Amino acid sequence: MSVRRVVPDIRSEALDESRDFYGLLGFEEVMHQGWVMTLASPANPTAQVTFLTEDRTAPVTPDLSVEVDDVDAVYAAVAGSGAEIVRELRDEEWGVRRFFVRDPNGRVVNVLGHR
Repeated sequence: MSVRRVVPDIRSEALDESRDFYGLLGFEEVMHQGWVMTLASPANPTAQVTFLTEDRTAPVTPDLSVEVDDVDAVYAAVAGSGAEIVRELRDEEWGVRRFFVRDPNGRVVNVLGHR
């Protein structure tokens, strides 16, 4: 299993303002679905930050997203460890397979893989 990227998820009601501010730091919008927006560095596309007004398909808004190469294997390992699964593994309509788990600090981690 390998990690492809790690992205902080920031709950925000100011998506446009956040895009403008982080644009000053060199980020550009790479995805916007109205309730979730991701900005990335053109020079280093895995350097990203995501802003969410909510998570429309999950019971909570995650604090962090971790993209992995084999989300099914990671899910099996995490579930087998006894960690709290906040949201079961499922396929999303926008092309990712993901689940949420609570880390030892109480943070919700969105673990995903692209299909």
